[in-house]
Amino acid sequence: MTSHKSIRFIADTWNNYELIDSGDGSKLEQFSGYVLDRPEPGAVWPKALDYKKWDKADASFEPTGKKKGFWQNKSSIPQKWHLEYSSPEHSHLKLKFQLEMTNFKHVGVFPEQAANWEYIAGKIQEGERLLNLFAYTGGASLAAKSAGADVTHVDAIRQVIDWTRINMELSGLDGIRWVVEDALKFLKREVKRGNKYKAVVLDPPTWGLGPKHEKWKLDNHLEEIVELVAEVVEPGGFIVMNTYSGIPPTSLETLWRRVLPKAKLTSGELCLPGKDGHLLSTGSLIRIEL
Repeated sequence: MTSHKSIRFIADTWNNYELIDSGDGSKLEQFSGYVLDRPEPGAVWPKALDYKKWDKADASFEPTGKKKGFWQNKSSIPQKWHLEYSSPEHSHLKLKFQLEMTNFKHVGVFPEQAANWEYIAGKIQEGERLLNLFAYTGGASLAAKSAGADVTHVDAIRQVIDWTRINMELSGLDGIRWVVEDALKFLKREVKRGNKYKAVVLDPPTWGLGPKHEKWKLDNHLEEIVELVAEVVEPGGFIVMNTYSGIPPTSLETLWRRVLPKAKLTSGELCLPGKDGHLLSTGSLIRIEL
């Protein structure tokens, strides 16, 4: 069997972001000077810091349902502010994101993804094609474009595409191809066209609604997505897939190994380092090199 290993992918290259504390189902984070208190189901341990320090957060998210809620803005955080990321290893990887507090608890960037930005920036070459599926606000797209890649960015929500375009311009980049469409439908067409990419990045959601309010459930499409992605990647290319759906890394590895038995697979947990030295696991990640 092809050799493999399971590891922790740790986003420890930030200067303007910090995981201050976590526990009791929450995380306390600092984004460009503003401290936010957000739910985090994976933080099943007690908080390390005194509750008075948590109470000093500039804003805290209050859930009103499983996926939605509202923010208590205690310090008049501006409606929009910026977060910068500079790679310690790749001089071209200098990104800027526009942040805002949404009613889904997100702020426009997943800090743990910095581990993937570093990998992509060091792996993709100028002029090579990268496809980013379920691309959200585009950290992976920006990382690839900063290296000179030909990037296609696919997301079903136009407002998210518009947000990514702002991030691209803030980062001093241009030329990303935007596709507002269901990622699965786009993949099927790319296979029929015979289009190939050096790299594919994907972060499929557990559930959601398409541009025409089509219901999406990952369990119903996961195997098909994997098979289609395998068809559009060039020989010698690579795939980066992560998911916050609760699928363990070993399951992702088994799924991909059955489709690409000769590929090199590296799977594990995507993690944020806490100020206290502990790790917060945020999801499963697999990297596949053909």
